[in-house]
Amino acid sequence: MKKPVIQFEHFNFKYRTQVDPTLHDINLTIYEGEKVLIVGPSGSGKSTIGHCLNGLIPFSYKGEITGSLKIMGQETKDLDIFSLSKMAGTVLQDPDGQFIGLTVAEDIAFALENDVKNQDEMFSIVKEVSTMVDIDGHLQSSLHQLSGGQKQRVSLAGVMVDDVDILLFDEPLANLDPATGKHAIHLIDRIQKETNTTVVIIEHRLEDVLECQVDRIVVVDKGRIVADLTPNELLASSILEECNIREPLYVKAAKYAGSDVTAESKPSHIDTFTIDRDKLHTWFEATNPPERKKKAEPILELESIHFSYLPGREIIHNVSFSIEKGEMVSIAGKNGAGKSTLASLICGFVKPNSGRILFNSKDITNDTIKERAERIGLVMQNPNQMISKHMIFDEVALGLVLRGVSETEIKERVEKTLRICGLFPFRNWPISALSFGQKKRVTIASILVLEPDLIILDEPTAGQDFKHYTEIMEFLTELNEQGITILMITHDMHLMLEYTPRAIVIAGGKKIADDTSANILTDSVVIEKANLKETSLFDLAVKAGIKEPREFVGRFIAFDKEVRTSWQ
Repeated sequence: MKKPVIQFEHFNFKYRTQVDPTLHDINLTIYEGEKVLIVGPSGSGKSTIGHCLNGLIPFSYKGEITGSLKIMGQETKDLDIFSLSKMAGTVLQDPDGQFIGLTVAEDIAFALENDVKNQDEMFSIVKEVSTMVDIDGHLQSSLHQLSGGQKQRVSLAGVMVDDVDILLFDEPLANLDPATGKHAIHLIDRIQKETNTTVVIIEHRLEDVLECQVDRIVVVDKGRIVADLTPNELLASSILEECNIREPLYVKAAKYAGSDVTAESKPSHIDTFTIDRDKLHTWFEATNPPERKKKAEPILELESIHFSYLPGREIIHNVSFSIEKGEMVSIAGKNGAGKSTLASLICGFVKPNSGRILFNSKDITNDTIKERAERIGLVMQNPNQMISKHMIFDEVALGLVLRGVSETEIKERVEKTLRICGLFPFRNWPISALSFGQKKRVTIASILVLEPDLIILDEPTAGQDFKHYTEIMEFLTELNEQGITILMITHDMHLMLEYTPRAIVIAGGKKIADDTSANILTDSVVIEKANLKETSLFDLAVKAGIKEPREFVGRFIAFDKEVRTSWQ
């Protein structure tokens, strides 16, 4: 019989600053060597469960606990945070918040130095662990020179040196491109199998986690566990939809086609999923192709842009493209491809070495940042780099205040934007009380309230659950329909497919594709070069024998968007 390593029994937790408990009567047992995925909408309590496991509750986040939580048979309330850290290692959503050392080797060795290990033993452990996570070739590298996926490997190595019993991953895919995220899931799977460590993953991107086998999925909603099932059992139910959690796209498509999705049909992975080919064919033939937008005048044009931060090390190589008025376009590519640098060039934070940038047919290459900001708004990937006020209302109002807008109009515009971004109930809160995802929405609101002609968003939905993702994207769609042009830098293949009919792909600082999103995400050459990931809808269409799999992808996206819009 397997040994229980985590045991919640009638466990409740209430943060000191809140009136109502966040967790209600949690009963959950996780056994040695299991891999368990915890999913739930934002604010459901899933991250709070993670904080209970690694000791942040009650040692960093104070509150009232009732009931029992045992880890490795010991009551956590009788342990200190140091003892808990030796049992459960945490890999955070943002690896930068976890680094201590200046080099990879120093950071991995940090816990060993605290344990006063001798140098020979330390070198041996660091070498062994770094090899296990495939970062041994970068031991002398600076942490700031690493890609997102490499940083995550260093974080993982840093907790593995303690030989912990439990590995806790808090949204490990949030900041990774699709291919790197896929590698991360395979790495977690390999480590778990080789070491028999118990793995707990908290993540929004359910379909991506199911790339590798998971023992159970625990669904949390409103502070309660509403399901604890195998992946096949959960996907055969309606629980995910009821809790506003995105189902895998291939499962959603099968359900739209009227197929019976049962646990026996093994829907947890496209390769094992038994499908009803006839129903998928019938649905495809009865569904209309997506409407094509009429072409319009260009609003933004990049002509033969070259750029380098340092002489002789060009980052952007001869990039040209144009964005039409009223378009919503994705810029995609792997971490470090040059996507954010392009945004900086468009906004004027850096100037190109050669080439021109036109806005409404006027050359703005030499315009100042202030001049461009009147027409172009940028929402950065990291909200902490944008926030300068303590209170939410003041932060969203700041741009309008600097432009001399009247107090009455400021109040009206800020409150309207906060309502649409789902932040109105928190308008008088300090920003320090918000989660990463909520801070992200504040920064989006602070730009949207200025009503620019073109908005550039760098990873607008990172860390958002399906409900808030949909709310933000539908709001952006409304703005787009009113004539505001939107350019999105994204790793989210779902976002590309659902909301941006066109995508531009950057790899190694060069433009390698400019096509419909459906065509790009079904092009194996582009996918490989740019670290993208083929959509499972394409795989489903091929499996069903549909002769136009790309057309199937386009029709599903249009149909799904129409269905979800009608529910709102």
